[in-house]
Amino acid sequence: MLMRRAGAIDRADSERVPRATYRLQFNRQFTLADARSLVPYLHDLGVSHVYASPLLKASPGSAHGYDICDFQELNPELGTPDDFAKLHEDLARHQIGLILDVVPNHMGISGPGNRWWRDMLTFGSASPFARCFDIDWQSDDPRLKGKVAMPILTERYQDALRRGTISFVETNGGLSLNCAGQSLPVSPEAVSAILLRVPKCGHIEEGQSIAGVIDKINGDPESLDELVRMQNYLPVFWRTGDAELNYRRFFTISSLAGIRIEDEWVFDQAFELVKQWLQSGWVDGLRVDHPDGLRHPKDFLVRLRSIAPKSWIVVEKILVLGEPLDQAWPVDGTTGYDFLNNVGGLFIDPQAEKLLSDFYAEFTGDTVDYAAHVRAKKHMVLRDLLAPETHRLTELLAQISARHWECRDFTRAELGQALAETAASMPVYRTYAASASDESDIGKRDARIIRGATAGARAKCQDLPLQLFDFLEELLLLRRRGQLEDDFVLRFQQLTGPVMAKAVEDTAFYTYARFLALNEVGGDPSRLGFSPADFHQWCHRRQMLWPGSMAATSTHDTKRGGDVRARLAVLSEIPHEWIAAVRRWSRKNEAKHRRNWPDRRAEYVFYQTLVGAWPLTLERVLAAMEKAAREAKDFTDWFLPVKEYEDALHNFITAAFNDSEFMADVEQFVARILDAGWINSLAQTLVKLTAPGVPDIYQGSELWDLALADPDNRRPVDFSLRKTLLTDAGTLSAEEAWRRRATGMPNLWLIRKTLDERRRNPGMFGPAGRYDPLPVRGTLGSHVLAFMRGDGAVTVVPRLTLGLEGDWGDTMVELPQGRWRNALISQPVATGRMTELTGQFPVALLLRDGEGDTAA
Repeated sequence: MLMRRAGAIDRADSERVPRATYRLQFNRQFTLADARSLVPYLHDLGVSHVYASPLLKASPGSAHGYDICDFQELNPELGTPDDFAKLHEDLARHQIGLILDVVPNHMGISGPGNRWWRDMLTFGSASPFARCFDIDWQSDDPRLKGKVAMPILTERYQDALRRGTISFVETNGGLSLNCAGQSLPVSPEAVSAILLRVPKCGHIEEGQSIAGVIDKINGDPESLDELVRMQNYLPVFWRTGDAELNYRRFFTISSLAGIRIEDEWVFDQAFELVKQWLQSGWVDGLRVDHPDGLRHPKDFLVRLRSIAPKSWIVVEKILVLGEPLDQAWPVDGTTGYDFLNNVGGLFIDPQAEKLLSDFYAEFTGDTVDYAAHVRAKKHMVLRDLLAPETHRLTELLAQISARHWECRDFTRAELGQALAETAASMPVYRTYAASASDESDIGKRDARIIRGATAGARAKCQDLPLQLFDFLEELLLLRRRGQLEDDFVLRFQQLTGPVMAKAVEDTAFYTYARFLALNEVGGDPSRLGFSPADFHQWCHRRQMLWPGSMAATSTHDTKRGGDVRARLAVLSEIPHEWIAAVRRWSRKNEAKHRRNWPDRRAEYVFYQTLVGAWPLTLERVLAAMEKAAREAKDFTDWFLPVKEYEDALHNFITAAFNDSEFMADVEQFVARILDAGWINSLAQTLVKLTAPGVPDIYQGSELWDLALADPDNRRPVDFSLRKTLLTDAGTLSAEEAWRRRATGMPNLWLIRKTLDERRRNPGMFGPAGRYDPLPVRGTLGSHVLAFMRGDGAVTVVPRLTLGLEGDWGDTMVELPQGRWRNALISQPVATGRMTELTGQFPVALLLRDGEGDTAA
């Protein structure tokens, strides 16, 4: 029997858990003042909290705010402290709280805004802020001893010296070093050396002023190089510089430097302003970005909880299928990718798997299974994208090996190969070894994962000595301890998360395109579909362990909007029709290829994208397909775009859009599945709003969310339209709302209705409300999901509906005893027959008579 976890939310502290959140993405185009204008709308919609993207000072022009450059200042591009105070007043007046996204893993370092980084560049390891960044000051590269590599040059270093791309500049009475347009600070040593070249006599001859000295230095590559080498950083060519990096970064983004939040002083500095907002009541909860990048996630979360003891805290922890969240973490749950994938699987028919797999292999020529795809991409990431991180870890492993007589004979090449194979064999984002100061054993679950990974690596590297993997396993299991050994384990854990993210989310999801509805963060594209029984079991566990966890269907990082996935899911119900359509379209578009470009996989992605997001403009699909091609990294990539391939892809798509016969065929096919897709969307929405957890609405997705990946899903939202439709929704019947489905009205109407019931009955749907599956009898029982929350609310949604045409026959939900009414249509329920429950609207929310009559 599943036991409630220690520290789980009880009735006494469940008030900290939001009823429902609404995500807002702040940037220069959407400011604090803009948010103020939305507060009455969000109140009427029914949410209890605004969930804001980071509000701290970010790099100038940031579109997202995750490149924070100053933790101690509100982002001036979003507004002033007075603007923030007024937003707080407006939110409080409408009884809406604020959840803040915090970024403890990294900082933006491009531009002049990061005081910590610039001070470190000026004074090197002697800077008091050097402790903030994870820098290898003792790099084995002789050029980087005591220096930081800066991959910012647009050409080779020697060419930059000759052509003046690197030059000293006199600015405001001081000196700076201009490197490819970036202004960098100059070390005191170099300043002194330059000043010594200025004559000390009373009359300085023309050309011998400091400006003249600088001009002379800039015109002499040898003198320029001498002074550049006096800096505490080394500017290098960006195309080769990534391989030479000696500071930890966020994934592969060199302009985001990892910070050492495990240092208590760094934590205090980074959370000084957030702590003030928490204590003043301006911020009610926190969403923690990328905790797997931290050296000690649990230790960080314990410290965070100490400054926010009464706050709702969720973590952006990506859980693979079946992976649990660590019950020792003092948080309320995840940001909801686990929910997204589990609820999405309900609407996919697993019986289509063989047909779809066989056709995908036939059409694209790709016969490699998903697991093989992932392993190959992990090796690519380790070898190419994360080369400096892999190199640093290999060097550390070599130092450790040299200290143990039984391991001293292993070569760097052997150590590197074993390390890469073990990292590639990790089935999860990372493990969580104890802190370096903690002598306790590693957790049993993590020990199993590590043993499995080293066993998988052994099987792949039978040419390597078995003792090498024994040695690596002992290190990772904390059976060989020491400063270097512990550092290796912790850095290995910080590496495997980025490897998984870049290999899976940012590569394999674009190279394995069998069924794109499954290719979502935290998802498993190799598994088609979940049964209602699977979902019930998952929800029961969630309610027992993590009732305050977030439930999301779209986020700022999803590959496709929730309603795109819901529509694509319908294809699993008609695989024969889908396959026939793709064959027909491919024949029609055969002549549009050039030199067999684009490849068949890209073509298959194109057809799925059209069907899933229809209607969409040529500009949107071109941007989405270019991103998909570059993320796949097979024919082009972000690092070195291949113009010939991208031109062929662009021309193919443009020609297809200009082919009226093809576009009419696509439109006709979409019309065949459109209503079934909308029904899936409404079912998904109602489950999100009533199942265990905190429902989150991504900005704009109260109407149909047909967005594609970033930046498509971060386009400005038409809130004026949504305000108008929300006003209309208050006067519409269920049937009238459904008739206006082309506008997205049914989704907005459903959200408003359901959140109103949650507002009236917070205990029923909240952390203390039970979750009980309800049996469904009849011929089509497997096409229904039904569950009860608390003692008085029942959710009923259909699934796999395309072939039913509304004929439910004898299908009936077994309702608990009592008198029930359908809260969506304000009518009593005589029976649990699906024909009655969904006759006027595709989904049903039932309440016991007498429930919801008084607002709470």
